Amino acid sequence: MSPSPPPTDPEEPGSRLALALAVTIRHDGHGGVADDLRTPDGLTAWVTEHAGALRHALDAREFIADGAALSAVRALREAVRALFARAVRPGPPSRADAHRLLPEPEAVARLNAAAALVPAAPALHWPPGAAAPTAGAAWPPGPPAADRLTAALAHDAIAFLAGPDRARLRACQGPRCVRYFMKDHPRQEWCKPSCGNRARVARHHRRHRAES
Repeated sequence: MSPSPPPTDPEEPGSRLALALAVTIRHDGHGGVADDLRTPDGLTAWVTEHAGALRHALDAREFIADGAALSAVRALREAVRALFARAVRPGPPSRADAHRLLPEPEAVARLNAAAALVPAAPALHWPPGAAAPTAGAAWPPGPPAADRLTAALAHDAIAFLAGPDRARLRACQGPRCVRYFMKDHPRQEWCKPSCGNRARVARHHRRHRAES
């Protein structure tokens, strides 16, 4: 068995940007589903939040999303979530969009087309003081920032789906939760403890009703 790759620096490309993109669709805390990328301002804020992981593709401080950028990233997210649904089989997909997933061949084609928007050369990143280097990409400065953003997200999704982390991807089945997450230990069933607490409470109520 080949050794597992070293963990990625959270500020480096390959740090689960694809997962971060997918979970911009999440539970809203009131029984519904929220979308963090409903508006260009929402996308601008999300890019700013992930500036470190995106820094080789674009300068988040100068990025201001418009409608076209938002549409491109949302279309890519739809493809990523469809492929995440495939990746978690035989487990169930996220309940947020299980009923309207993009057909898998279309999702693959859309992901590849987004990655091809900006050709990026393989690049080694080894900052001073870092124990080990990471593999990334060198992004040309010429293409529009929106294309660089979409391509960078697509490149990360391809690396994630084709890499070993895919096997640990799960859709949380906690009550009302719609998140995808990485299973970090064998007994992990939910994306976070609060989902586990809700699941245990729900099981308790079901048992109580069955016994009454």
